[in-house]
Amino acid sequence: MTQMMQDILKMSVPERILMVEAIWNSIVENDEQVELSAETKQLLDERLEAHKSNPKEGSSWDEVKARIKSQF
Repeated sequence: MTQMMQDILKMSVPERILMVEAIWNSIVENDEQVELSAETKQLLDERLEAHKSNPKEGSSWDEVKARIKSQF
């Protein structure tokens, strides 16, 4: 394990969450650098079209979150 990882793991959970948020925000700001594979793009396009065809099908975020929480 690198020294950086050891230092990160010494941080409190709230500090690590803030760090993850900061890292994610820096990625979002430079999202043009993130390249999707052709397969991933095709899958996303298919899912978007499926949603447009049947917007009421599927689960809301609240339903998904409740399902996940019920597993723990």
